[in-house]
Order: sequence, then C-alpha cells, then structure tokens
Amino acid sequence: MKILVTGGAGFIGSHLCKDLLEKSHEVICVDNLMSGNKKNIDRILENPRFTFIKQDICDPLDVECDQIYNLACPASPVFYQNNPLETMFACSVGVLNMLELARKNNASFLHTSTSEVYGNPLQHPQKESYWGNVNPVGPRSCYDEGKRYAEALIYTYNQKHNLGAKIVRIFNTYGPNMRSDDGRVTPNFIKQALKDESITVYGNGNQTRSFCFVSDMVAGLEKMMESNHEGPINLGNSEEYTVNELALKIIGLTNSKSQIVYKNLPVDDPIKRKPDITKAKNLLGWEPKVKLEEGLIETIDYFNV
Repeated sequence: MKILVTGGAGFIGSHLCKDLLEKSHEVICVDNLMSGNKKNIDRILENPRFTFIKQDICDPLDVECDQIYNLACPASPVFYQNNPLETMFACSVGVLNMLELARKNNASFLHTSTSEVYGNPLQHPQKESYWGNVNPVGPRSCYDEGKRYAEALIYTYNQKHNLGAKIVRIFNTYGPNMRSDDGRVTPNFIKQALKDESITVYGNGNQTRSFCFVSDMVAGLEKMMESNHEGPINLGNSEEYTVNELALKIIGLTNSKSQIVYKNLPVDDPIKRKPDITKAKNLLGWEPKVKLEEGLIETIDYFNV
C-alpha cells in the first residue's frame, strides 16, 4: 500500500513512517521542516520504499496514494505561537488540500486533531461529546481554533462528499524524536534535569496532564485508519499526573540535583487534561501499554547523548 504521511519528519510522524515501512508499505513523507527535523528520518531515507518531499501542505501536492495520515501542523506552544498564521493556514488551506487529494485518489484519510479543542475544560475527564471551553482570541487560539476549524471542515466534507475521513484527538504524547526546544513539559524537564538546572514549573504545579508514549500513539493511529469509524476519537493515556509529580519522577530517574522553581502560568494554559478513552477501547480495541516510568527512561536515554 502507498501511504502519504504529512508532517512525517515530526515527532509522531517520524515514528509512524518507520512503523509503516516495517510493515512493508510504501511511504511518502511530506514536511516543510518548520517544526519537523530531518534527522528524525535519517535512518529511513535510504529505504527504497520511502520518499521524502520537502513541501508545505498549503502548496498544491499531486501524488498517488491509498491512505493519507495528516499530521502536518506545529503542535507545541513555542512553535505555533511563534508561527500563528502558518499554523492557521496548515489547519485550513492545508487540510483542504489534503482532503481534495484524498478525493482525487479515493484514499482513506485520517486527521490528527488535538486535546486542545477542549480548551481549559469544564468537564473531566474529557469525552468526545464535550464541546470545549476555548478562548478564540488568545495566544493559543491559532492552534486551538485552527484544529477546531479543521474538524468542522472534515465533518462538512464527509457530509457533502461521503469521504469517510477520520479524526483522532491526540492527548499529550512523549518519547524519542521530540525536539529539545519543543517547549513542552516532558522535554523541558528532562533537558533541565540532565544538566542539573532548575526545573521550571509554571503555575503551582498542581495542574494535571496525561502522558502517552509515542509507540502507543502510533498503534492507535493505525488502528483508527483501519477502522470504519470517522470519530472524533480520543487517543491518549488516561493515567493522570500533576506537573509536580512528573518533575519529581524525572529528577529521580535522572539522579538529578535539580530543584523545582515556579513561574507564572501562561495565559489559557489548561488546568486539567485527561482523556476518556472508552471509545478507543470499545471501537478500536486500543489502549496504552507503556507505563510512564518505562517511557520516560527511553526518552531520557534519547536526550542523554
């Protein structure tokens, strides 16, 4: 099967490309490298079944494919806040281009949305039926509302063209191939702990997150692609930790001398984040397998080079 992965040089996308190649598929990776990194795909560039195209999905793309995984969009606050228009274009013009490409090829289409569509949630844990609590005119809105628009666009395409496009909402994911300057909590803490620097916690550290290891996420994406469900379906780990708990765990695993310091919480940063993954369990037969400590050890090894 010929499979297009947009954002394929990014953190999750690179793992997905590798796994699809290991399953004997032909993979076309498209990435403009704004937040992706070519070193993530260095080891598969020589694979004859792998093609890399450096391109923005907002530009016309004409390739033949049987499936499209759309992961092309900056996903960390650092990158989408520094590139707000590019982020919004990726979620609008870029998604439109990929939907049209799916129609042209009669290809299966899967879009990676985000837990950020729930905003700072008033429902906990977050179910797919929850409409969210999102600020449309804040520093995170380019991403939050961009992803919400993309979901609306895909829904409309499914209604008008019977495309059968699928949506997953990805919750916090971590693992090797994350950028050290990603700005998200796991690489930040690991990087600081390995250097015995102060661990920077924003707010009081009692805000919660769930952490899904990247191999589990890739398995979920593939199960969704092979299913008959359009979604949206949450993919993430339902084990919930405070940011303080994560910091202390990383300090312990790295034998670090770091101390925790507290700074002001960024605007619109969510206080709670935990997915209800009942649909993923029942409809896809999927749930995470990698425990947090196990995944952190592998991630720490990746950064400790």
